[in-house]
Parts: sequence; structure tokens; C-alpha cells
Amino acid sequence: MEEAENILYTIGHSNHTPDKFLDLLKDHEISAIVDVRSSPYSKYCPQFNKDTLQNSLKKNNLHYLFLGEELGARRSEANCYSNGKVQYDRIAKEPLFVNGLDRVLEGSKMMRVALMCSEKDPLTCHRSILIAREALNSFGGIHHILEDGNIETHEESEQRLLREYNLHNEDMFMSFDDRLTDAYSKRGQTIAYQEQEEET
Repeated sequence: MEEAENILYTIGHSNHTPDKFLDLLKDHEISAIVDVRSSPYSKYCPQFNKDTLQNSLKKNNLHYLFLGEELGARRSEANCYSNGKVQYDRIAKEPLFVNGLDRVLEGSKMMRVALMCSEKDPLTCHRSILIAREALNSFGGIHHILEDGNIETHEESEQRLLREYNLHNEDMFMSFDDRLTDAYSKRGQTIAYQEQEEET
């Protein structure tokens, strides 16, 4: 497969039933799931706990790989935090994160890969605001599988993000790249993991 045609997919498991989730994967011919949740468990949707999900995928001849340590949004590296909040720009520079992206790229040359996290909307999830942003230039495209099964390209996601922050109109004082960086930064600070202060 040529890199220019190498499409990376993402999906949020949301509160789908196992059958609905599998149908979404099959509709888009996904052959491998890369789990990018820091903690691969769900209190409210136990069907997406790591072992349960992995067994379900295996029965349907789909591969599963957990890369939560490499690509997750809750980090073990202390330098990825500022005042207890994760900073996405710092995560992007971590060797572990870069290695995780490299593994996804290599795997996607052999299989049709979808990054999976929990949120249904890619704009409320680090799979888009962090991972897809950093991976975009390595792929021919990034396609987000939405809850209804439709595809939103990452470029379309970026336009939606700009609109949400009223940064979509051309501004003579702000380039497109600056507006996009501003929008990413604002959304990152909104959704980034915040460590809980210990009670004294």
C-alpha cells in the first residue's frame, strides 16, 4: 500500500452495543483496533473493557492492540503536566508517544487501522486533538468514524473546531495556521486530563 493512500481511521466506542460497534467497523472494513485509552476499562460500558473487547474482536477476526501507555492522554511522565493538567504539546514530544505513532503507521501499511477511545465526538477526544493532529502528515488522510457511521475527515473536523471558537472567518491579523493552533490549544486545555488534588 502506498503511503499516499494510507488512511488512518478513528472511532469512539461511546455507549454502542457490541453488535453496533462491530457493524461500524465492518462497514468501514476496519481490520485492527488500536486502543488509545489510558485506562482500557469502562464503568458504564463494560462491553468495552479490554479483555471483553479483545475477545469480541478476536471472534470476528479483528486484531486488537493496546497503546494506552504510548498514546493515552493521562501520562506517567511528570514533565507532561503543568499545575496538574496534561499539556498536549509536551506529550507530542515524548519519545514514547512518537514511538506509538510509528507503530500505528507501520501497522496501517498492513491493515486498516482505527484508533479507538471512548468519546463519540472526535473533537472532545485526544484521539483527534492530540494524536490525529500529530499524525496527519504521516498519512494520506485521517477519517473519523462518527456515531451514525458517517465519515468526517480530519480537515472537516478542523473546520468544525474553528467554527466552534469563531475562528473560521479569515482575519487579516491572524493566519489560518495561527487560528488553527489557537483552536487546538483552547480545546486541548478544555479536555485535557487534570490530576485531582489530594484531600488533606
